[in-house]
Amino acid sequence: MTRPAAPPIAGRCARILIADDDPRMRELLIGLLKELGYEVLAVPDGEAALAAVASRPPDLVLSDVSMPRLSGVELCRQLKQDSATRLLPVILLTASEDEYKVQGIEAGADDFLGKPVNAAELRARLRSLLRLKAFTDELEHAEAVLCTLGRSIEAKDPYTEGHCERLASYAVALGRVLGLGEDDLTALRRGGYLHDLGKVAVPEAILLKAGPLTTEERAVIQRHPVIGEEICRPLRSLQGVLPIIRHHHERRDGSGYPDGLRGDAIPVTVRILQVVDVFDALTTDRPYRRALPLGAALEVLEAEARQGWWDPEIVRAFEHVANGRGRG
Repeated sequence: MTRPAAPPIAGRCARILIADDDPRMRELLIGLLKELGYEVLAVPDGEAALAAVASRPPDLVLSDVSMPRLSGVELCRQLKQDSATRLLPVILLTASEDEYKVQGIEAGADDFLGKPVNAAELRARLRSLLRLKAFTDELEHAEAVLCTLGRSIEAKDPYTEGHCERLASYAVALGRVLGLGEDDLTALRRGGYLHDLGKVAVPEAILLKAGPLTTEERAVIQRHPVIGEEICRPLRSLQGVLPIIRHHHERRDGSGYPDGLRGDAIPVTVRILQVVDVFDALTTDRPYRRALPLGAALEVLEAEARQGWWDPEIVRAFEHVANGRGRG
């Protein structure tokens, strides 16, 4: 009977990392997985597995629970706590499945297999998780394409070179000062690159116009947050970024666009990006003025916060971030 071919990842053979301190079990699993068409690397413990993941990330980790130095449960926990590897599928192997299942679930394990391993069950669970991994990789690739598109929009204007990277860096630093969680920090980093994505639909004659905009041209520009949100909405992984994209031109007094939000109706991630966006604009050269020095730019931010445009607490917190960067 011909076995189904192993599902490819991005057009290549999927890589499986085995972690098991029993050499006989490692050899058994290596044989099974190679027969199924996978590329296989096997290590004897959790610490070696972490080093292998850092050196060459696999597509899935198949780990014994009971191992010296670092158990499979702790290996799984560390992988799932790291933003770089938290989407890496982990299957835990154990001869006493019920005893470790709660611990494994709490650590973030994606699936469990009992020993002795049933080859058909192993094949089915690998295929299922690797299909999900391939889909996740496609979403990450789509995000990378959108971020690259965001940079290309920035590159049209020599005065905004490096704007996306600076915004992402400032926003994440400010988010950390304010105690935001990792999901919000990720949204801020992505928002730095994607907030102006909708400008792809704005004609260059308007986007790069040096003089004042007409009423009609301003209306075209003010559509870019809505267009950017529409572009990114299909990606579930970008749901946390959508408010940043749509609302980064709102103001606390309701005078912004596109929805005229007021006060705390503007999400905190948006309020953070607003402040760093204005600061970056003030401290870089523009066709109509030279860049302001750090102190003068912070004074403008404070004045606009008193005017009711920006969150004054976030402006005060950003002063620590900006001054720290200025000293460095």
